Amino acid sequence: MLDKVLIANRGEIALRILRACKELGIKTVAVHSTADQNLKHVLLADESICIGKPSAKESYLNIPRIIAAAEVTNSVAIHPGYGFLAENAEFADAVERSGFVFVGPTADTINLMGDKVSAIAAMRKAGVPCVPGSDGPLTSDVEKNKSIAKRIGYPIIVKAAGGGGGRGMRVVRGEHELIKAIETTKAEAGAAFGNDVVYMEKFLENPRHVEIQVLADGQGNAIHLAERDCSMQRRHQKVVEEAPAPGISEQMRNKIGDRCRRACVEINYRGAGTFEFLYENGEFYFIEMNTRIQVEHPVTEMITGVDLIKEQLRIAGGQPLSIDQSQIQVRGHAIECRINAEDPATFVPSPGNINMFHSPGGLGVRWDSHIYAGYSVPPFYDSMIGKLITYGESRDEAIARMRHALDELVIEGIKTNIPLQRQIMADENFFAGGTNIHYLEKKLGIG
Repeated sequence: MLDKVLIANRGEIALRILRACKELGIKTVAVHSTADQNLKHVLLADESICIGKPSAKESYLNIPRIIAAAEVTNSVAIHPGYGFLAENAEFADAVERSGFVFVGPTADTINLMGDKVSAIAAMRKAGVPCVPGSDGPLTSDVEKNKSIAKRIGYPIIVKAAGGGGGRGMRVVRGEHELIKAIETTKAEAGAAFGNDVVYMEKFLENPRHVEIQVLADGQGNAIHLAERDCSMQRRHQKVVEEAPAPGISEQMRNKIGDRCRRACVEINYRGAGTFEFLYENGEFYFIEMNTRIQVEHPVTEMITGVDLIKEQLRIAGGQPLSIDQSQIQVRGHAIECRINAEDPATFVPSPGNINMFHSPGGLGVRWDSHIYAGYSVPPFYDSMIGKLITYGESRDEAIARMRHALDELVIEGIKTNIPLQRQIMADENFFAGGTNIHYLEKKLGIG
């Protein structure tokens, strides 16, 4: 087992990693910006070290400073969490070249799956179903691009190979829009990601977002841990997640899950990862793989009983998976509401001091957060300040518990999206299950 782990992140995920380390007897090092010296995991870690000013570029995205912090604290491994440098191949490579263990896949794997074109090619080879598309980067050949789009069938979507988070994509509904859309997306992609490679796919009109959680040890062993439905989104950002996905049969789950598991073995994947799919008319279409732990991992933990962070740490320590596929049993239902420091109507971030806080409780209620009364939410980072998760023997019970938990949750001094989450939990279409990725925006009048 790893002796000492440096946590290269902040907020709730940093605290989550720290808790897992403590349970495994691993010493922890917290790195933080000057704005984050009072974060809960910083106060609880065995050691802490300031790595720079509030700007992420000068702290949480500063690779040399993180490596230096690991060196001066004699850390053995670095856990990147999610966001920041979690899917940065340069960082993973720098960590390993500096003699530390990167808690995640290799830099080569991150590169392979981080580029959407190479990822789709790898998944097609592994037998994972993909959206019909250009099967490679688009060239400057106008007539060829028109021919590809015609073969796929409009509407199509032009995507940046290095894109993510809803950026670098453009829907095209007719040939007259195609060439300008390709040129604009290439220009935006080059500016935003330093990579102007684009490709095209069939645009699915009303899909759901369903993803498969996997674990692999890089030693030939891999498992899937069922699926999550993350269709409740706003501007491609997830708002509510649940597991398992409504309407997915056990047979369908095992079929797509087994393909993901086999793909992990084929690409020699190591660590936790997520295969993201669009799901429409009973079919799965691969869109990307996230080579890290996901924000929504708790709902999978609740229905399987598997601690995903502990498994990450064991795998990074060179141990094989502690469980096999036959031991994975899906029980009950779990729902997660992301709690953000933002205006629930305008979605404008709302940093500031929390002068009153009360967390919900009761059977089947989990609160993953770093906040406390007196904590000041800084304006420099993502607005998510917590995740409220409820579990029930049935989906109805999980929703009922979430409604009560949202009523119990008190965060005063700043604005939060708790009113929006209450609205979603009371929505009859959400209650019925199976809403598509456009539903929330249409409900809010922004679709």
